Amino acid sequence: MIRQTLLASLLLASFASTAMTPALAASVPGETAVKTAKYAVTTYRKDLIDTLGKLVSFNTVADKAIPSDQNPVHIAFKEALKQEAARLGLDYADHGWTVIIGLGQGEQRVGVITHGDVQPVDASKWKKSPFVLDRTSEPGRLLARGAEDDKGPIATALYAMKSIRDKGVPLSKRIELYVYMGEESDWGPLTEFLKTHQPPQVNITLDAEYPAVTAEKGSGTVAVTVPKAGSVTPPEGEPYLAAFGGGFFRSQIPEDATALIANATPEIEQQVRARGARQEGMQYGFTWEGNNLAVKAKGVSAHSSKPEHGTNAVSMLADALAVRPWANTTAGGVVNFLNDLVGTGIHGEKFGKVAYRDGFMGPMTFAPTVITQRDDGIEVSINLRRPQGKSSEQLTAEVNAALADWQARRLPLANVAVRIGEPWVQKGAPHLPTLMGVFSYFTGMKDPKPVAIGGGTNSRLFPGAVSFGPAMPGKVYTGHSEHEFITEKQLLLNLQMYTAVLVELAK
Repeated sequence: MIRQTLLASLLLASFASTAMTPALAASVPGETAVKTAKYAVTTYRKDLIDTLGKLVSFNTVADKAIPSDQNPVHIAFKEALKQEAARLGLDYADHGWTVIIGLGQGEQRVGVITHGDVQPVDASKWKKSPFVLDRTSEPGRLLARGAEDDKGPIATALYAMKSIRDKGVPLSKRIELYVYMGEESDWGPLTEFLKTHQPPQVNITLDAEYPAVTAEKGSGTVAVTVPKAGSVTPPEGEPYLAAFGGGFFRSQIPEDATALIANATPEIEQQVRARGARQEGMQYGFTWEGNNLAVKAKGVSAHSSKPEHGTNAVSMLADALAVRPWANTTAGGVVNFLNDLVGTGIHGEKFGKVAYRDGFMGPMTFAPTVITQRDDGIEVSINLRRPQGKSSEQLTAEVNAALADWQARRLPLANVAVRIGEPWVQKGAPHLPTLMGVFSYFTGMKDPKPVAIGGGTNSRLFPGAVSFGPAMPGKVYTGHSEHEFITEKQLLLNLQMYTAVLVELAK
């Protein structure tokens, strides 16, 4: 699709300063792009899934003790990529934390940005190993850690490039697939790499949603510790909260949470059962050990940038326990903190004055993700994703004011840490109309418009980059969850769209 660069730039600049998304008239992609895309999906549907199976077999979760360029599993994963590139007739270069797989020559280049590392996983929650591509448990779905985020896009980009090579499409620009090995854990090495490495002039990131992502919320954390020192000792025989915990990692909406009620009574169990039964999407288990009642809560995990796609077991368990006033034991203080300042909402509505929204980027989300048992107390970590509309100084001040007010009313907190990341808006992506045209053609969706997301991608580090898939609008994004998958249908649709886009951008 062809559209004047000046017009696209003006539209994007207008988008960044207003609450309206730009109107982008999408045109039909060229004949070569369409034919090559159809060739890709008819020729490589089985090979694509097989390659995805190879890639997800590597447990590329970051190891804090071993940098990626020294991590044996990451090195083995990169060797598998090297072998795939050679088999597909593509060139390969290993720069340590970053691999570049290329097709064609030329000073002008098109970059395809992906990542090969994945988030932690609880293998006990999967029907099969999360590092074996499960093709049978749920017909039509391909389940594995990384299937959607982000090894599915890597495999798809490889076969898009292979199809362009097969068809001998004349290219005026070189295509380069970047696979970074620390997107989920450490952006530092990529930032340093790009200080000396000249990135492509045109870039797309395959790590978010369609039709195209031109704005990302800023990620942040509010972490506090309810200390052991200063916690109260309840009167003898009085019911109290002796333990509370939950969550797995900070960018996942927690699926599990637990609590222990000491000196519990059958009436308390009935009350907690009844309150929990009113919570949609939650399951509870109750176990007695003498006069102590253990409560186990199970919700639904999700990417923390999309708390609406999950059911937060930490928030919900705290709410289920709100059947009586609890003394400020360490665990009781955590539950009181959660119920007073967070509740079961996801937008920070109860946390002082922090809640706000932007007309395009949407509301700030505010969700507890991990409850950590520390030597000095229990830490509550809250993940926030904030749009444009407030300065980091204002939001930080509002967070601190809410914390100060709560401490004055309840109990002192320790280890208070507030980190506020900056939202990002792409103002210079002249290739955006091309993406819209390809998306509209292959999906049949008319008048597609850019979207904003809560997550952060490496688009921020590459000139003019916008994210293009792999998730469809309106669908639940499964990356970071304990039920990650991509459908075979979506994988093949992505193959068509990535192939067509690369033809259009590089021909």
